[in-house]
Amino acid sequence: MKQENTIMETQHFRPLDLRRKIRPGESLIQALLFLAGFLSILITLAIVYELGKEAWLFFGSPDVTFAKFFGTTTWQPGIGHFGIWPLVTSTLITSFIAICVSLPLGLATALFLSEYASPKARSALKPILEILAGIPTVVYGYFALLFMTPLLQRIFGDGVEVYNMASAGIVMGIMILPLISSMSEDALSAVPRALREGAYAMGATKFETSLQVVLPAALSGIGAALIIGISRAVGETMIVAVAAGSGPNFTFNPFKAAETMTGHIARISGGDLSYNSIDYNSLFAIALMLFLVTLVLNLVSQSVINRFRQRYE
Repeated sequence: MKQENTIMETQHFRPLDLRRKIRPGESLIQALLFLAGFLSILITLAIVYELGKEAWLFFGSPDVTFAKFFGTTTWQPGIGHFGIWPLVTSTLITSFIAICVSLPLGLATALFLSEYASPKARSALKPILEILAGIPTVVYGYFALLFMTPLLQRIFGDGVEVYNMASAGIVMGIMILPLISSMSEDALSAVPRALREGAYAMGATKFETSLQVVLPAALSGIGAALIIGISRAVGETMIVAVAAGSGPNFTFNPFKAAETMTGHIARISGGDLSYNSIDYNSLFAIALMLFLVTLVLNLVSQSVINRFRQRYE
């Protein structure tokens, strides 16, 4: 009897078809996603190509050499001075000040919203932060010039010039604060609840759990927010064009006026430049340098994040 049942079960048994069925709708979605990713890469390569092609005309000039470009500290292409470092240092200084302002404030805001705030407080505070992200950057620029600069002058005295990198950097940090806090809050909220409960079971306080468990677990998302914040600060134009200054100045004093790469491009491109002139081609050399600076900063930030990130499996 048992043998007969076994035979019957064998006869009625049909192996499962594990082969993947082809669905036209799913194939279309995959093709569209692939196309979107391919277009993103293609656009990036096209931008690099155009910048490199026009910058090559600048470096192909007999008056321009890589030694002058990277080895001198005066930028006045009209009279034969091609040192890029005044524009690079002012860009890095303003971006560094912006990150020093936005990163601690953004992380503190994200920790409060994720770990301490009630749902009612969170629903009220997040829209307020998003309002900061919607303010035009030219408004931030005049806020830096008319409010932040006089405030710094009252605090630090006459050493603060009317146009300076400090006020521009501080207001840039305020501008990117919603970006860092929002992305960091999303990363903190995505940390599994089990990690928090395990820390509480070990006797950790809420503050210790937030700093020693939740924050390291969300370091990857926080790092992504930091990288985007750095890129946003390096590429900002209107704030530095209004508040930082309008002339290349090689200085490390944040209270002095200096012109960033984006501010210089905005100022020069607004004038009457003849095509294929040395001043016109220099804009593309500066833009390519800006692209490389952003790329290097992103790679360095990503390597540091990968080095200290804690993985939970």
